[in-house]
Amino acid sequence: MVRWEPDARGRLERAAMELYSERGFESTTVAEIAKRAGLTERTFYRHFADKREVLFSGSPMLSEILLTGVEEAPSSLPAIEAIASALARSAAMFDERREFARRRQAIVAANAELRERELIKLATLASVLTDALRRRGTPDPAASLAAEAGIAVFRIAFDRWTEDPGDQSLAHFIRESMEELGAVTDPVRPS
Repeated sequence: MVRWEPDARGRLERAAMELYSERGFESTTVAEIAKRAGLTERTFYRHFADKREVLFSGSPMLSEILLTGVEEAPSSLPAIEAIASALARSAAMFDERREFARRRQAIVAANAELRERELIKLATLASVLTDALRRRGTPDPAASLAAEAGIAVFRIAFDRWTEDPGDQSLAHFIRESMEELGAVTDPVRPS
């Protein structure tokens, strides 16, 4: 009879992050992750499809938060502000796991395959946001432009947040990056 182990997913995630940081993503095997977590490979595969999924398993939840954020934004908001509202809503999910996010970011940055996967994830999120804006009545190309700009803001804010030695929230960096985007796209013109 198999004994139930508490927080198996969390233990696997922590073990993987430790090993990826110590040995590199490429050099780490699923068997090593499971062993470090005190679990079996079979248990690993119950929670993750492969070792990359440890780093990307939060994508569906992020997608849902962003989608809901756009859907629940007041209909009077312009498209880019609905995106900003959705991005700010997602920040709490990351603030709770800042150390994981920092470690994840370093691991992804060190591996070309993972960087490519990250770009695919961001493109998927942009598509989700574009579709949500279209359902709000935002026509193309405005829906696509707002979604792509929003994902660029998110990526830059996320990078700044993970590199920041302080304790500012991700929402702070999203607001700052959104303001920067506004300054770039609507510069004050001299009279």
